[in-house]
Amino acid sequence: MSSGESYQEQLSQSDPSPSPNSSSSFELLDMDVGSSYEPVSPHWFYCKVIDSKELWIPFNSEDSQQLEEAHGSGKDCNERVVPTDGGRYDVHLGERMRYAVYWDELPSEVRRCTWFYKGDKDNKYVPYSESFSQVLEDTYMLAVTLDEWKKKLESPNREIIVLHNPKLMVHYQPITGSDEWGSTSTEQGRPRSVKRGVESIPVDIHCGEPLQIDHLVFVVHGIGPACDLRFRSIVQCVNDFRSVSLNLLQTHFKKAQENQQIGRVEFLPVNWHSPLHSTGVDIDLQRITLPSINRLRHFTNDTILDVFFYNSPTYCQTIVDTVASEMNRIYTLFLQRNPDFKGGVSIAGHSLGSLILFDILTNQKDSIGDIDSEKGSLSTAEDLGDVSTLEEELKKLQLSEFVTVFEKEKVDREALALCTDRDLQEMGIPLGPRKKILNHFSATKSSFDPVAYRIEPMVVPGVEFEPMLIPHHKGRKRMHLELREGLTRMSMDLKNNLLGSLRMAWKSFTRAPYPALQASEMAEDTEAESEPSSEKPSDANTEEPPVEVKEEAPINVGMLNGGQRIDYVLQEKPIESFNEYLFALQSHLCYWESEDTVLLVLKEIYQTQGIFLDQPLQ
Repeated sequence: MSSGESYQEQLSQSDPSPSPNSSSSFELLDMDVGSSYEPVSPHWFYCKVIDSKELWIPFNSEDSQQLEEAHGSGKDCNERVVPTDGGRYDVHLGERMRYAVYWDELPSEVRRCTWFYKGDKDNKYVPYSESFSQVLEDTYMLAVTLDEWKKKLESPNREIIVLHNPKLMVHYQPITGSDEWGSTSTEQGRPRSVKRGVESIPVDIHCGEPLQIDHLVFVVHGIGPACDLRFRSIVQCVNDFRSVSLNLLQTHFKKAQENQQIGRVEFLPVNWHSPLHSTGVDIDLQRITLPSINRLRHFTNDTILDVFFYNSPTYCQTIVDTVASEMNRIYTLFLQRNPDFKGGVSIAGHSLGSLILFDILTNQKDSIGDIDSEKGSLSTAEDLGDVSTLEEELKKLQLSEFVTVFEKEKVDREALALCTDRDLQEMGIPLGPRKKILNHFSATKSSFDPVAYRIEPMVVPGVEFEPMLIPHHKGRKRMHLELREGLTRMSMDLKNNLLGSLRMAWKSFTRAPYPALQASEMAEDTEAESEPSSEKPSDANTEEPPVEVKEEAPINVGMLNGGQRIDYVLQEKPIESFNEYLFALQSHLCYWESEDTVLLVLKEIYQTQGIFLDQPLQ
């Protein structure tokens, strides 16, 4: 719809009027038209194709303002390239196209929108083309200025738009039918609402993302091209993960944001499935695949076989090299676009991606001198570990006065990384310095393994303990878990009280047949029962020992995570407690939109910088 012709046409007496069902009510709405004309405020949208269906999505307010400023900057505006969406996309104003920066994605159309009409099926508003929107705006300006309404326009695809008054504008889509003689007739269909300005339509427009990036996280996917039950790609899932993190920063790190201590964490996807299957392996698989149950066999070839590929020497090296080179490529490009970035880098893997990252990390070079920093390799001193001395580390933390304390205890940098809060407290380190030391020497987890296998029992084989339960993002445990624990405690208390009552009743019953006992003997028996005996324990202690509440001692799990815990589990949802087998697959794919998972990642990242949640979760 880019025609430059004039589509405006005055509504004359010979024009067919709208159908009675649609236009009779319009005559009853006489609006005050004495208001002066005010130009419409444009907003920029981009088109996203989902399941062969176009969906127009608004840019956030900051990006739209930047695009509008670039559009009105002058003659060279068509050559301008404007970064949007936190720098992950570039908009070429001259082409009116939006391109992804870090990954491969089909470009999407961009439009400067002022006029909208309601769609056919989903009732979402669709923007008119820029040229026809200008025609609508000119007609609207004349109608307001001259106080002449009932304007009728014809769109490029011969659809009718009628401007009845400033508050009532409709769009008629013609319906073509044929009678029994083969002649065609055009009738006006159901009128659709027309709106002027983005403020007149129901659409969510976000404020934008903080410019400051505190940390960079690479996210590596698992088997197959789809990462969740909706068969979405790694890019779409990471977009959700990033959106959840932005919301949690506003709710759980509000004070730090208001004080401008933090910006945001950038999550970027790393795709290895497409390069693997572009090596020609799909052609070989197609030749040996049987024609029966075609969809199931295609799903197996595209998804399940990735596990076997990783177990083969040839394709395993291809996958590892692809992940490593892709992370280095993205990291180099990221530094070019963010030259002031001073934050750290973490890596997160989902499913098979966590195993790939584990293999990459365990095969890193030990010598920092062997690293070619000019190539932008991720294997920098920051990732392999700083080789500075303990005295230099404490000097950075402004804690040089405690160097003598650690020298006296013969604690070096490696030993300090294994120390717990209790160890530092026994050395006489105050609370404030203890927190700084623990936060500095406790490395952030760089690989989050969602597969249902644990690591801690292999690191500490002689100790049995449960994995850490991730707190709910709203605090405490889920209600059904607290209810279950409360009922369990109550049943134990009732059981203990009931057993105690039965024992007392049984003792009274057994004494009843001996009324000839002397009072002195009864008194002696009573005293003997009341006095605690260290030689012979009571029956209650023999049969049912009381439940003692023990405080959990801090668990040290070695050097892998600075002595901190490694294994974490999400709290089950109420519906998942009915049948765990029904939700097994969903549980493996639920992390992308899990607030609890995202909050754990943010908490671990920011606590190394001395920034904590506004309210600690219980």
